[in-house]
Amino acid sequence: MKTLVHLSDLHFGKTESQLVQAIAAEVCAVDSDLLVVSGDLTQRARKDEFLQARAFLDSLPGPRVVVPGNHDVPLWNVFARTVTPLSRYRRYIEADTDPFYADSEVAVVGINTARSLTIKDGRINVRQLEAATERFAHTPDDVTRIVVTHHPFEGLDLESDGGIVGRADLAMDAFSRSGVDIILSGHQHLHRAGSSARRYLIHGYAALLIQAGTAVSSRLRQAANSFNIIRIKHPNISVECRAWQPSQSGFETSASYSFWQGPGGWEAV
Repeated sequence: MKTLVHLSDLHFGKTESQLVQAIAAEVCAVDSDLLVVSGDLTQRARKDEFLQARAFLDSLPGPRVVVPGNHDVPLWNVFARTVTPLSRYRRYIEADTDPFYADSEVAVVGINTARSLTIKDGRINVRQLEAATERFAHTPDDVTRIVVTHHPFEGLDLESDGGIVGRADLAMDAFSRSGVDIILSGHQHLHRAGSSARRYLIHGYAALLIQAGTAVSSRLRQAANSFNIIRIKHPNISVECRAWQPSQSGFETSASYSFWQGPGGWEAV
């Protein structure tokens, strides 16, 4: 079995110190095989915020896959935003903004969806999809294939397209041909997990769309701070959301799901 911890939307610069300490302890206690962080490590892409985010990441065990979010691009510095939008991210967090991790059980492709010409929105381009396709082409069939983006592939509800990453349909088509099993994202500060077939009707294909809430930020959107624990034992996947309970100053399981891979793709048990 492979265990992943999925964090998102840290927003250092707008964090709760108690939460930072508590979630670090929680993550260490999970004894995971891989840490995934799906963007927005900082609030305003300032040097001190990146240093705080890096110190936090370094306090957590094991290998990690991290991608930037739109808040990791400078907002007010027009020159930096236009010419070197992710220079501080690359210097303090990770040089590769489209990282890759693989072992005998999982293959994880990170895709940077942050763009300098938009404030909140994100996009995937053809070059990134070609690179992801190439990486998955060398992955054995029994390895679980995972994509990590900041911007999600699901709206706030089935009727809304708000916040969905640009070129999502094109990306989902490419992912279906690569046999992607899971897409991890954030951005909306809400935890969710479900089948891609609710929105993307691709014959014989359904991936799991899993979003993480905001981990340690005080920028809440009608949901508690939370993070995900994902356990993979092919052909089964379980997802546990651990949410902050202020009255107890600790995290508790707020939702859990089980999925299995059927003939038409991943579906709830």
